[in-house]
Amino acid sequence: MAAETGLLAAEEPSPVHVLRESGSSDLVLTADHAGRLIPAALGRLGVPESELERHIAWDIGIAGVTERLSAALDAVAVLQAYSRLVIDCNRDPSVPTSVPEISELTPIPGNVGISNAQRDMRVREIFAPYHARIAALLDARAAAGRRAVLVAMHSFTPVFKGESRAVQVGVLFNRDVRLATALLTLLRAEGDIVVGENAPYAITDSSDYTVPVHGERRGLPHVEIEIRQDLIADEAGQAAWAARFARLLPAADAAMRVAGPGR
Repeated sequence: MAAETGLLAAEEPSPVHVLRESGSSDLVLTADHAGRLIPAALGRLGVPESELERHIAWDIGIAGVTERLSAALDAVAVLQAYSRLVIDCNRDPSVPTSVPEISELTPIPGNVGISNAQRDMRVREIFAPYHARIAALLDARAAAGRRAVLVAMHSFTPVFKGESRAVQVGVLFNRDVRLATALLTLLRAEGDIVVGENAPYAITDSSDYTVPVHGERRGLPHVEIEIRQDLIADEAGQAAWAARFARLLPAADAAMRVAGPGR
């Protein structure tokens, strides 16, 4: 039986999964594209199952990295379970790519010609609860006088529209470079990885939501991390990258604090 809200059935998973809500770390991890679930009411959006296993539906491997990183650091993590093809939780709902009619080269028939009411339902039942939970966690920390550092976790495909990407890990930022600068320095010093600065993507107000809204608007230190998916497609890769960031993120945070508020 469909829930009264109309999209998610009562037995379907919540869009929000929170780990270590009372974690001791200052770091607050988010994973906007951790899952690839599609509400039963939407079928498969007219997309073949083989396409739903690809990067167009989710950030492959990032859930495993984020879960391990949360455990290693005792850091709260907020993961979103539904496919970005249903609604992209790292886009403002007002932009067209929030509910994409085509992703990379794949048409998404179930998103073509939907009504405003149908779009609003996806916002109300998936997007809004996820971001409300992040906001509530940050509000609670502020009320308790606890520091918060936002780390948005993502992954990217090694080949995009036929073009191979040499970058293995990207550090993304927009107006505030404090934490990104410190993390870039440490990643480059590792010596065994190809590091991208605002590559393969860059954060903007129109292409991103989590960092601009929860990081920039609150004045919190923040960074977005992108890991190439072939490096974290299995558990060994996820464990290795989680261990790397469990070393580097606290060190970057410490270096940023020593450097002070200047940019």
